[in-house]
Amino acid sequence: MSGRHRLLSQPLALSLAILGLIGSHAVLAQEPRSLPSIKVVGDAEDETARQPGAVAIVTTEELELQQPRSTEEALRAVPGVTIKGEEESAIVVNIGIRGLSSADYKTLMLEDGVPVAPGLFVGNGRYYNPRIHRMESIEVLKGAASLRYGPSTIGGVINYLTKQPKDGLEISLRGGSWNNREASVELGATSASQDAKFGAVITRASSDGFMDKGYDMTDVMLKAGMALGESQWLSLKYTDYQNDANISYRGLFLQDYKDGKRYNPAPDDYFITNRRGIDLNHEWEINETTKLNTLVYGSETVRDYWRYSTDNPASMAAGRWVYTDNLAGNNRRFERFGVETRLQLQHQLFGVTSETELGLRFMDEEMLDQNVAATRATPRTGTLNTDRIDSAESLAFYAQNRFLLSDKLAVTAGLRAESYEQSRLDKKVPNTSNKVDTSNTEWLPGLGLTYQINHGLQMFASVYKAFSPALNSDALTGMEDQQLDAERSVNIEAGLRGNSGRFTYEATAFRMDFDNQIIPANSNSDFQRTNGGKTLHQGLEGALLVDLGAGFAIKSSATYIADAEFDGNRVDANGNITTPDGNRVTYTPKWVANLALEYAVGSLRSSLSVHHTGKQYTDVLNTREIAENTSGFFTGQIDGYTLVDLNLVYDFSKQLRLSTSVKNLLDEDYIASLRQGIYVGPERSVDVGVSYRF
Repeated sequence: MSGRHRLLSQPLALSLAILGLIGSHAVLAQEPRSLPSIKVVGDAEDETARQPGAVAIVTTEELELQQPRSTEEALRAVPGVTIKGEEESAIVVNIGIRGLSSADYKTLMLEDGVPVAPGLFVGNGRYYNPRIHRMESIEVLKGAASLRYGPSTIGGVINYLTKQPKDGLEISLRGGSWNNREASVELGATSASQDAKFGAVITRASSDGFMDKGYDMTDVMLKAGMALGESQWLSLKYTDYQNDANISYRGLFLQDYKDGKRYNPAPDDYFITNRRGIDLNHEWEINETTKLNTLVYGSETVRDYWRYSTDNPASMAAGRWVYTDNLAGNNRRFERFGVETRLQLQHQLFGVTSETELGLRFMDEEMLDQNVAATRATPRTGTLNTDRIDSAESLAFYAQNRFLLSDKLAVTAGLRAESYEQSRLDKKVPNTSNKVDTSNTEWLPGLGLTYQINHGLQMFASVYKAFSPALNSDALTGMEDQQLDAERSVNIEAGLRGNSGRFTYEATAFRMDFDNQIIPANSNSDFQRTNGGKTLHQGLEGALLVDLGAGFAIKSSATYIADAEFDGNRVDANGNITTPDGNRVTYTPKWVANLALEYAVGSLRSSLSVHHTGKQYTDVLNTREIAENTSGFFTGQIDGYTLVDLNLVYDFSKQLRLSTSVKNLLDEDYIASLRQGIYVGPERSVDVGVSYRF
């Protein structure tokens, strides 16, 4: 048994041990405080102004009012964000930023500073999406400052911040359309001396699902922490997530969609996800100008995907999927262990007031990848067609210094070095050739500035180099090093943010210039030994809040992706053009816009919001007509769509709260995305909730 597995096998014992330490270390912390947590922006009033890039915060109050079903929905109104919908609870994550395809993964996603994706180097990052139920707020950071947090920061960083323990007990119930049923318990306690805390958030949810794509989910989060002397805090977080979802990569055929038929096109396929994780966070305020954070984390993620094979000729003739008795289990198990430390200093460098941050991170990842050949008569057991282990070790260092050149101008310079080694062990291949590896080192500089034009207006700008590593599945396919470079981009942005009277605003122009986008090996065998080509992404994004007075406010955001295109022709091994110069990258609508009218009076809060997503292509050839090919993959242009939501929250007292939401109020019928069929956007739905705090 590996050390990582031993770490995760006794989570409750570790929690009890921490609680025991809490009881045995009596200290004199004077004021209540939050448990240590890694924030990419921070919660101090001036933290946003310190960032030389665009920033967005989805606050606790906004989450309470939005009543989102998923993290995707919670992020929908953030400038620059696009979503590729698959199902309403977003079990599989599809988020794009600034013209990066929302079917790809080039934005780093964290939870309390810990990577969310099961594998940053070894495998697909979309298999696990944290549940919104345990989130307190969400930070979105772009620009050069995102270099501090890891690879795959081409689009920036999204950091989900989990709920801090609150004294007392709160019970929440929610239910609605598609037989949605949800129950949550939140509890917390603080010692009399304020030197120790404990909290838990436990959620149980199930649903028949839109189009009978049901799920059965349990999510548990435990937190405990204590003070170690007057200047140190230690905290532990344990999470346990389980979800059995009746979803698949298959959607409806075109005629069934046009005829208004809404059924689960893969009724016997299941996407099963289990994840357990432990984070141990130590914070030491060495003195007034020096602070050290150390984070140790481990996780184990299991994704079993059981899919029945199809008779494609019969399916094309029938206009819907016709299944055989052959069942394939595409099953993966991920393990991760990481250690990261951050030192923050305030000092005088060359006579200039400076703020320095130094960081070091080691991470070890492993993925067991198996394909099981089963049948309807003997489900979920059978012969192993694939049995291999992908692994990666990475070591990263970064240094950043913010020079406060005047009371108005600050310049931030940073450098990140990321070195990693990937390997693949194939247990089905003879021992003489069953292992292959590759390695790479990236140097990523960044430079940014902020300039306070006046009290209510700030300018910011940055330029930095970002990268996303070639995953093992691409870099080492065929048990041979494919000599694939990492995906690299030079990112530039400049913007204004501030407030004036009733107005709060931010506007940013951005450009991402790729010198290499990797073409996955499974998309076309002719590309297996080639890197991709150049792409250009540029546009504008912005947000505006207007306080109208008398309890009314308008919140709006918009993203205009002027260009998200291939720069130069892409050719196969025979020199044939496969992707013409100037074609648009998939799932990158030109326009995404959000507008919300909010009204608050007394104990009532309400919002009427409108969300628009423009038309978008689903394949690199920019096919316009939706059609299926002989392999069952659908391509074509998706029309734009506009959704209207209504949300109400009423606080009867400090203890009792009622809420209701109507999603897709006008019952818009739309296509959310294409894959092996059409993914239909969810119809109108109504949810009602009640919570009581004891």
